[in-house]
Amino acid sequence: MSDSSIRHVLVTGGAGFVGSHLVDRQCRRGRRVTVVDDLSTGRRAPAEAELIRGDLTEPSTIADVFERSYDRVYHLASRSAVDDAEPWRQFRENTAMTAGLLAAVLDADVPELVFTSSSTIYGEAPRPTPEDYAPLEPISAYGASKLACEALLSAAAHTTELTVYNLRFANIVGPGLRDAVIPDFIEKLRADPDRLLILGDGRQEKSYMHVEDCLEAIEHVCERAPGPFATYNLGTRTTTSVRRVAEIVADELGVDPTYEYTGGERGWTGDVPRMRLSIEKLAALGWEPARSSEPAVRKAADELASEIE
Repeated sequence: MSDSSIRHVLVTGGAGFVGSHLVDRQCRRGRRVTVVDDLSTGRRAPAEAELIRGDLTEPSTIADVFERSYDRVYHLASRSAVDDAEPWRQFRENTAMTAGLLAAVLDADVPELVFTSSSTIYGEAPRPTPEDYAPLEPISAYGASKLACEALLSAAAHTTELTVYNLRFANIVGPGLRDAVIPDFIEKLRADPDRLLILGDGRQEKSYMHVEDCLEAIEHVCERAPGPFATYNLGTRTTTSVRRVAEIVADELGVDPTYEYTGGERGWTGDVPRMRLSIEKLAALGWEPARSSEPAVRKAADELASEIE
C-alpha cells in the first residue's frame, strides 16, 4: 500500500514508551489512530487518538478493536522485561496476543502489519549481527517469545496477502523511557548523588538508538521495503558501555559519584552483555540514523533528567 493511502491505523501498546511516540507521529500526519493498551505502564494515549483499554489476550478485547477497519496495524504490545519474574507466563501471553491479533488481522483483510521485535532473538551472536544470522538462540523467555511471534507472522505473510514489516530493535531511548538503564541511573543519583550501584561489571556494550531515529526508520522501512516479510535491524553502528552510560548521566546531572558494581558480565539473568546489530540492510534501503549510540544516550539522558525528579 502506498504511504499516502494509509488513513486509519491501529497501534497496540500505544500508551507505552515507543508506542506513545509513534501515536503522536501518526496523529501529526493526520491519520486516524486507534490505540489498544491495558495501561499497565501507567501512561495514557494522546488525546487525539481513540483509546480502547483492554488486554489483547482476551477475545472480547480483540472483538472490540476490530469493530473498526484499519489500513495498517502496528503491533508493539508485549510484556517486555527481559528479567520478567514469570518468564513462562510472559512467553505465553506475548505469543497468545500476537496469535489472536494476527487471526483478527487476517479475518479483517488488513493489508499491512508492523511488528516490533528485538535484538534479543539473536542471543549471544557475533557482532555486528546481520538479519540472516543463524542459528537464532535467544537466552531469555522474552527473546524466545519475540522469535516465536516472528515465526507466526512469517508463516502468515508467506501464505496470505498480508505484508509484514518485522523490525528488530536495539535499545531504544528517549523521553518517556522507564525501567531501563538511563532512568534507573537518574533515579539512583537523585536519591544519592555520591554513589551509583551498577548491575554487572559495567563493561556491557550495547547499541542505543534515539526514539526519534527509531520512528524515522520505521517509516522508511514501511515506505520502501519489499514484502511479503521484510525483516530489518533498527540500531546504530556503534555501542556504548554501561559504565560510559553512567558517566554521561552523572555529567548531565552535574554529579561525580563513586561507582560500585554487583559483579559478573551480566546485569541480570537473560542479559546479553554485548550487542550490536548490523544495519547494512537498512542502509542499503537508503536510511542511516542521525545519531550514533553515545549521542543518543546523551540526548536521552538530558531529556529524562528534566522529566524525573
